[in-house]
Amino acid sequence: MNALTRCLDTYWSSSIGKKLVVAITGIVLVLFLAGHLVGNLVVFLGAEPFNEYAYFLHHMLHGAGIWGFRAVMLVMIAAHIAATVALTRQNRAARQAYEHKATIQASKSSRTMILSGLTILAFVIYHMLHFTARVGNEYNSLARYKTTIPGVEKEVHNAWLMVIDGFNWWPASVFYVIAMTLLCSHLMHGVGSIFQTLGFRSQKAAGLIKLISVGYSVFIWVGFVSIPVAILLFGFGR
Repeated sequence: MNALTRCLDTYWSSSIGKKLVVAITGIVLVLFLAGHLVGNLVVFLGAEPFNEYAYFLHHMLHGAGIWGFRAVMLVMIAAHIAATVALTRQNRAARQAYEHKATIQASKSSRTMILSGLTILAFVIYHMLHFTARVGNEYNSLARYKTTIPGVEKEVHNAWLMVIDGFNWWPASVFYVIAMTLLCSHLMHGVGSIFQTLGFRSQKAAGLIKLISVGYSVFIWVGFVSIPVAILLFGFGR
């Protein structure tokens, strides 16, 4: 056990180890975002399909699936943030003795990634409290948030109406759009960094990687932002 602990400590202490942690957790989070977006867009199909989707998620593996998935994602987010912050501090300390224009620009870029990442973390916490824990609202208590779906005898939570009502409150929608904008700014740099860390970036592939990074970020932004915009500005679901 001591040998394993020393090995992990040595790996974590190296910049290469931290970069790999950031890249691997980044891949998991990038894939999660795509899957989460596809699931969220089911809201446009109407109340019944979305409530069936929500019921499936919350009852997968008798309810244990969703909590196991949340635990894994929490570990991924925590490891991603911890490695990014540690790497930034390590790089900054190494540059202090010989700063010049290029390294100052890199430091600003890193600082922007840290700030956007922490803002996104604050949003994730708020989003979980709002729609998952349902703190500070009446989504659990009011009868209007109960409904039925085919094949299920008991009443289930009306997740579709919860989303509609949630985004009809303009502060939630505005915060959501701001967070998604910061997220996609983060992704434009982060996705390209994943390719570079894993050794797939070359002068020949740089253009394609940039196109993938920008294209994926725009896809994520348009998809997520379309939901509060449709609800708040165009009255979807009313």
